[in-house]
Amino acid sequence: MNQALLAQLSDTERLLWHETDPTRLANLDEDATAELHDRIRRARNKHTGQYRREASARVAETRARGAARARNTRNAARAEAFEVALSRVSRRLSQLSRQAAAELRAERIAAAKANHGAGPAGVAAGVQAESAPPDTGVARRHRKTTGGTKRDASSQSAGARRQARRDDR
Repeated sequence: MNQALLAQLSDTERLLWHETDPTRLANLDEDATAELHDRIRRARNKHTGQYRREASARVAETRARGAARARNTRNAARAEAFEVALSRVSRRLSQLSRQAAAELRAERIAAAKANHGAGPAGVAAGVQAESAPPDTGVARRHRKTTGGTKRDASSQSAGARRQARRDDR
């Protein structure tokens, strides 16, 4: 980064910018990188907002956007510095997130392979449910109850009414 630009930053801003050095980023875990990402984004938003507010105020004064920009280069440079820092941290955060996702996926696949074919816990242990009827190979017959008969009749008549309304059109 341009040393003249870094000289324009305050001490805390310069320290924050130096935290985005690739060697320092390599030592951070995913959570610390995400926290740094938030701090850098807030600083970038702050300087971008200052640049825009000052530029818009100067446009009315100079009556030209180009002339207002020339007098606002310091704020633009600060915003650009934090934009570069944010891109560094974003790139590192995405790398760490992809690594974490790959590790989690590998763990889940390994766990699934370890339990492959186990089924429910009772069946895996060789215990059959006592309430289950023995399998005779014949499908169980459905017994209609009064509630089921009434529900079926209601459904049938509702369908007939819908069809009648369609036929009347």
